[in-house]
Amino acid sequence: MNEPHSVLPNNAYQPLAPGESYQPLVPASSGQPELTLRALFWGMVFCVLFSVASAYSALKVGQGMEAAIPISILAIGLARVFKRRSTVLENVIVIGIGAASGSVAAGAIFTLPALYILQLSPHPWQTILIGLAGGCLGVLFLIPLRRYFVREMHGQLPFPEATAITEVLVTGERGGSQASLLIQATGLAAVFDFFATTFHVWKEYVDFQFIPAVRTLADKGRMVFSFDALGFVLGLGYVMGLRAALMFCAGGVLTNFVLVPLIWFFGSHLGSPVYPGVKPVELMSALEIYRNYVRFIGVGAIAAAGIFGVLKSMRVILNSLSIALRAFRHGEEPTSDRTDRDVPMLLVLVGVVVSTLAVGLFFASFKVALTALLAGLALVLLFSFFFTSVAGNAIATTANNPASGMTMLTVIVSSVVLLNFGISGNTGMFFVMAIAGMVCTALCVSGQFITDLKVGYWLGSTPAAQQKVKFLGVITAAIASGLTIILLAHAFQFGEATPGDARQVLAAPQASIMKALVVSFLSRQPVAYVLFGIGAVISVIMEMLGKSSLVFALGMYLPLSLTSPVLAGGVLSHFVNKKSENTGGDEGRSIRERGVILASGLMAGGALGGVLGAALRLIPGYREELIQSPFYDNDLISQPLAIVLFVGLCLYVWYISQKKEK
Repeated sequence: MNEPHSVLPNNAYQPLAPGESYQPLVPASSGQPELTLRALFWGMVFCVLFSVASAYSALKVGQGMEAAIPISILAIGLARVFKRRSTVLENVIVIGIGAASGSVAAGAIFTLPALYILQLSPHPWQTILIGLAGGCLGVLFLIPLRRYFVREMHGQLPFPEATAITEVLVTGERGGSQASLLIQATGLAAVFDFFATTFHVWKEYVDFQFIPAVRTLADKGRMVFSFDALGFVLGLGYVMGLRAALMFCAGGVLTNFVLVPLIWFFGSHLGSPVYPGVKPVELMSALEIYRNYVRFIGVGAIAAAGIFGVLKSMRVILNSLSIALRAFRHGEEPTSDRTDRDVPMLLVLVGVVVSTLAVGLFFASFKVALTALLAGLALVLLFSFFFTSVAGNAIATTANNPASGMTMLTVIVSSVVLLNFGISGNTGMFFVMAIAGMVCTALCVSGQFITDLKVGYWLGSTPAAQQKVKFLGVITAAIASGLTIILLAHAFQFGEATPGDARQVLAAPQASIMKALVVSFLSRQPVAYVLFGIGAVISVIMEMLGKSSLVFALGMYLPLSLTSPVLAGGVLSHFVNKKSENTGGDEGRSIRERGVILASGLMAGGALGGVLGAALRLIPGYREELIQSPFYDNDLISQPLAIVLFVGLCLYVWYISQKKEK
């Protein structure tokens, strides 16, 4: 067994023999500090920071941040600062609170920006309450499932993410040295992305059109290539890895170099507009062709990919439902063992009732009929309960949460049900997106929470303590991510540019998909079904080739300017990992781990730098020209400079990942 596992019992990752029991790292009889003010404080600090970073990340590129592993490294680093070093159980509490950031932000970003795209102007308390209600339901519905997933299935479910976190925590000294590396990369990317996105120092986007041949290709063939030279996107590509980054970028290549030029080639010979466009194709730029036609193909591809994800998970879904029903019907026996003690079932039921009442009061603000209100309430409870067990099973098995497919299914079913109650138009769209937001947050939170509980099981935490502090994490994350969305909605446009609005655009791809679905069902606008269908067929083809269609479809929807630097990060990851394999031993493992830490720092710092820039945009008198280099408007200088600086970030990761630890 590998050295990092040696601190844990030998049967930590193996099925137990008949009559054998697992004894955690910290025995049940231990009085080691666990639920302390120190742990609560730092958990909330990390929760706020990573909620902001995750919200910005998901809005920009459709990919949130996984916070648990970076937080575990930071927690170990902080443990060395105090006179009494933090215990491993305190670190589990810190991670439990802080890691709620990524899951709550993911659930919110999938749906809530659609309300701003639809110009429904949600009140801040509505934005926060949707995430809060969904997160609490996700925690409450998962508590009765803990013993099955964590104890009864010990050694039979791989729990890949929980394994990684546990390994970090049981190798505290190495994790402490990595914390300084993570902070260094975070600071570098924060400064880099802040100046690139906030002021006119160097170009953020590079399109190479200062080269005559590239300019001609864009003008004559509508083939446009662009590159977003940011540290955040580089780190994202590194974490995704080469294989996923290739699939991601391939979707953008199909969009920019096949679909857009193809529509231009045939449409440029027509003198009249072609629906859903409002002007002749021959007068459109490549970006306008994408917005009027190709993005609908991307929506269809993502929707079909989500359906494939549900179909592939059907066996797991049915098994998970039976598990959840059995746990709620029979409950679990009480225990005096600290490491196997849950929050009492009576409190869980009270929590469900209180959450249900809060959701009901929220829906009552829509001033709909009582039958429609009860239908919406039933949909929230049914889908949240159903998908909570699905998410827990999926994370325990593959570390992938099928959130997009489940949320799209929620939007479709909710739209059909509410239409039967006569709810449509703006009220119906707000109602449906609120339902979807709560359900999506519930399944995202429950998937992440099962990871926390498994880490605690291996290390000897008190489950009841983990469950209590998870509510604190959900509350903190709901407020932080909700306020971040509100802030970014004032500073940016979501989805696509509106004529006459000079603000920059954040793609918000998942929310844009949900918006397109709900509009197609609840408004009387004509729908480009042919374009949706073409996208769906592309996903079918990908599945026939044995490839996962979701990453490819997301690459089709997002601009190539984001998918191309992701590929650069994937290539860098490939070479660093090759170097790690060739080196071998502890030194090779150190290279691989340092590369991941650096990439996580680039993502965290880049996101924080972008959010800080967004906050400055709300200050009266702010202008991007406040700091402007003399060569900024000269593409022949500013664009190559951006590439040189981006390559510098790549070299930083390459060389620092191979630097030997002292």
